[in-house]
Amino acid sequence: MAIQLVECVPNFSEGRDQSIIQAIADAMRSVEGVSVLDVDPGADTNRTVYTFVGAPEAVLEAAFRAIRVGVERIDMQKHHGEHARLGAADVTPFVPVSGVTMEECVKLAHRLGKRVGEELGVPVYLYEAAATSEQRRSLPDIRSGEYEGLAKKLEDPAWKPDYGPAEFKPRSGAFVIGARKFLIAYNINLNTRDPKLANEIAIEVRERGRLQRDANGNKILGEDGVPLRTRGRLAECKATGWYIEDYGQAQVSMNLTDHHVTPVHLALETVREEAQKRGLVVTGSELVGLMPKDAILEAGKYYLKRQGRSWGVPERELIDIAIASMGLSQLSPFDPNKKIIELSVEKSDGKLVQRSVTEFVDECSSESPAPGGGSVAALSGALGAGLVSMVANLTVGKKGYEQSWEEMKEVAAEAQGIKDHFVVAVDRDTEAFNAVMAGFRMPKGTSDQIAARDAAIEQATKTATLVPFGVLKEVPRALELALVVAEKGNKNSASDAGVAASALRTAAQGAWLNVRINLGNLKDDEFRQQLLEQGTQILRAVQEAADAVQRVVDGNIGG
Repeated sequence: MAIQLVECVPNFSEGRDQSIIQAIADAMRSVEGVSVLDVDPGADTNRTVYTFVGAPEAVLEAAFRAIRVGVERIDMQKHHGEHARLGAADVTPFVPVSGVTMEECVKLAHRLGKRVGEELGVPVYLYEAAATSEQRRSLPDIRSGEYEGLAKKLEDPAWKPDYGPAEFKPRSGAFVIGARKFLIAYNINLNTRDPKLANEIAIEVRERGRLQRDANGNKILGEDGVPLRTRGRLAECKATGWYIEDYGQAQVSMNLTDHHVTPVHLALETVREEAQKRGLVVTGSELVGLMPKDAILEAGKYYLKRQGRSWGVPERELIDIAIASMGLSQLSPFDPNKKIIELSVEKSDGKLVQRSVTEFVDECSSESPAPGGGSVAALSGALGAGLVSMVANLTVGKKGYEQSWEEMKEVAAEAQGIKDHFVVAVDRDTEAFNAVMAGFRMPKGTSDQIAARDAAIEQATKTATLVPFGVLKEVPRALELALVVAEKGNKNSASDAGVAASALRTAAQGAWLNVRINLGNLKDDEFRQQLLEQGTQILRAVQEAADAVQRVVDGNIGG
């Protein structure tokens, strides 16, 4: 079962007073189980974007505590800044990350809104997936008129808050709380100080586009009386242009509301095209808050493809090429471990794969039963798949192999994915073994305790069986790729293809031994028989595939 993880990205209307910025962050950190991943203040915008994650209930409590501090410490009557805002705790979205649905995040938004309205006495509007009407789904629509127009807005029955009093609170303003998909806040830097030029580009690329006007400059209305608009080039993109004094540059500031529809690299390249039309140059870009790993990996693949290079390289290399290609470090160093959400929450302490080769080998040779054969088998598979990718990459760009370049790029990428699967299994195997041991340590003083203990051991043993079985199942495909690189790849690396096949054969044999020893401890006969039949067939296929690779390698090497 996936760990339940919710991201919360509140924007507070304070980007200058460090004592207030820190007090809000401390309120978030005061909740056990919450990790504050990023605190991004902006003096010119006078806004700070916080990013924190945790289990749903912990995140809910942290959000409330932070908002309470914002109510106590921020006075909107004294607030001035470039960013659109409605209140002190301007917007608080919940974002599902792992093991949590959007519907669950909507419930969190309602619970927080109700609590803020009742306990803090502040008007609250719900937006995006949590919106109570289409009129309130869009954040810009709710923010229209901003803080300065809020008093009049609250007099309109159509804008009665979802929670809290329908009265103007001069000190706090109003808050917007909701649930949404992962939003990437992304700014693109231009070689100009003119915010009008930046805004022209923003209008051209944003989904909302621009108003249609007649020859006299008047708005063109549709049959329903609503002004007609010409859509911009990028779907799921909100954008504006502004000038940042601290940087001495204008920016196209974007919110990418679905990066699967409009990826960050597409947004950047589209702005580059529009900038060029206006005699401008993109000098770099800036990520506000964090981004998901898949977004930056896709960017890395995109730029490697444009360069005609193989994109079947390790994740860290993809990340590095994306950072360089997008100029993400122009304004300040871009630290992947702090700016990519999965890397920020990843706990490396104690992970086998984070240790040196010597440390791993020493641990295997100690008297501890884990890591054992299962982890070693997974590691062997990772080494084999890694070598397959290496041979493929050493073929791309080499004279005499032009006809296989494109195929080798695909092979390298797929082998990298299999390698990553095996790497994860190195630690999963040890974790599964530890879970079995934990089951044996459960109390057995009563019949209920014995039943619970037996059930826990059975389930943990099944998991400990399925981990090496998962390794075994991946090996045949890895060997198919090994055969491709042996037949069509760089002949100077023929020995590497042979070693890859040998390592993969070892991985399969080792994984199968671990499957069999665990199956012997299970009471579920149907489960045991099913895996025995499947595993026997897979192992036979592995042996045949490894032999096929070896024959090709022997022919290439000769001697």
